[in-house]
Amino acid sequence: MDVEISSRDISLTFAKGMTVLQAFGESRARLTLAEIARLTGIERAVTRRLVLTLVHLGYVRKIENRFSLTPRVLVLGSGFLRGNEFGRVIQPLIEMCARELGFSVSLAMRDGQEAVYVAQSSQQNARYTFGFTLGSRLPILSTAIGRMLIAWGDPCWADEMLETAPLQKFTPETLMDRDAIARSVAEIRAQSVAIVSSEFEAGAVGIAVPVGAPGTAEAALGISEPLAALPTDRHRALAEVMHGYARQIAEALD
Repeated sequence: MDVEISSRDISLTFAKGMTVLQAFGESRARLTLAEIARLTGIERAVTRRLVLTLVHLGYVRKIENRFSLTPRVLVLGSGFLRGNEFGRVIQPLIEMCARELGFSVSLAMRDGQEAVYVAQSSQQNARYTFGFTLGSRLPILSTAIGRMLIAWGDPCWADEMLETAPLQKFTPETLMDRDAIARSVAEIRAQSVAIVSSEFEAGAVGIAVPVGAPGTAEAALGISEPLAALPTDRHRALAEVMHGYARQIAEALD
């Protein structure tokens, strides 16, 4: 659960610097100062100082009038990955799961109102990919991994997500009714598997299982493939395999 911290103990300057880093994204790889200021809501003069400080520290580079992130930003996440033994324990389990399933496998964790990929299989014969990489973010209401996180996550946080997480119509099949999504989450909670079809990517189905105990899980293991590659009669068998590896991953993360 989130820890409550008094505002007097928070460095607003540091928080603004992190906000600047988060302004960069998949479709915003190179930004001007004006664009960063607009995206962050931070006044232009302050934005300039923050960005130039990040350039000085090596996290951002400047080319002409545009700025972009450098590989040094990966250092910010490497401590989390090493501390939780992703390379030594988690990644091998994900690779074994992918080989047994015959599909690429991803591990995601909740982060605010989204899910973020923290590990993926590197299966060479993967038949399909949606182009997601480590750090890619998923909407929490419209994906199998997202709904699984809500279904088995902290109840207070789950209720908040169902009420306030952004809704976006990605495909004609995307559920836009929060009550309908809540019913889907309740069914997922009861069955301990999430199956979401064509709501985030047209013609694709996602299957996800929880990593952790009901009410406390902060991660989910999932696959996403074309509908033709995952016929309905295979869903449960695939989920059972995933459950076995999810339990081992949960033990490693505990």
